[in-house]
Amino acid sequence: MLEIKDIYKTFNEGTVNEKKVFEGLSLTLKEGDFVTVIGGNGAGKSTMLNIVAGAYPADDGSITIDGVDVTKLPEHKRAKYIGRVFQDPRMGTATDMWVEENMAIADRRGMRRGLRWSITNKDRERYKEALAQLDLGLEDRLSTKMGLLSGGQRQAVTLLMATMKKPKLLLLDEHTAALDPKTAAKVLEITDKLINENNLTALMVTHNMRDAIAHGNRLIMMNAGKIIIDVSGEEKKKLTVESLLAAFSKASGAEFASDRALLS
Repeated sequence: MLEIKDIYKTFNEGTVNEKKVFEGLSLTLKEGDFVTVIGGNGAGKSTMLNIVAGAYPADDGSITIDGVDVTKLPEHKRAKYIGRVFQDPRMGTATDMWVEENMAIADRRGMRRGLRWSITNKDRERYKEALAQLDLGLEDRLSTKMGLLSGGQRQAVTLLMATMKKPKLLLLDEHTAALDPKTAAKVLEITDKLINENNLTALMVTHNMRDAIAHGNRLIMMNAGKIIIDVSGEEKKKLTVESLLAAFSKASGAEFASDRALLS
């Protein structure tokens, strides 16, 4: 479903601030894979997601989604294949628009625009049914402005919007990092449910090692722009934070140095 092949990326090339992020990064996801991604600051986690989404162009290499080479496609044209949820709950939705209006925009993604009422009663019933699955009472708040929802409620709706059209690939960029632990756990529960029910292929970047271990069927750990650990199946189920840290030290020859990840 996703093939990242021999990606090279350098920022500020030829300047004193030159930063080589990737030198031949490759990763393949099969259909239905739910891959969690963890690593220290500067490991390249979010940059990888941005290159897949088209927010950053790759200097060299290729990106293929479900057999389609999207390497040269701009971000807005890749959007037909990708659903994305960001760290900031305010991103991905329109603050001053109602919940139902936000959902209608997501519902119409990729469709031709016409001259008709944008939201029908039938649409509202579908949106209510979808929101009821979240178990947050939002099915009765269709005419509430998105900006009035809590961060957790907004992330839950954003997740729902990102998966409404069953994207080929779902990208989750630390989408629970700005939430309190209880709310983050609820959003992750909803994440698991939506991914499993829709058989989605997903990449989830997280700073929380326990979340990386507990969720998904595969875990990759990055360091200095390279994937140094890639575990799945029974091997992943047996992981603990301690064994993951030991594996990191063995693979990288250094101690894991992200306080944010270790303290989560």
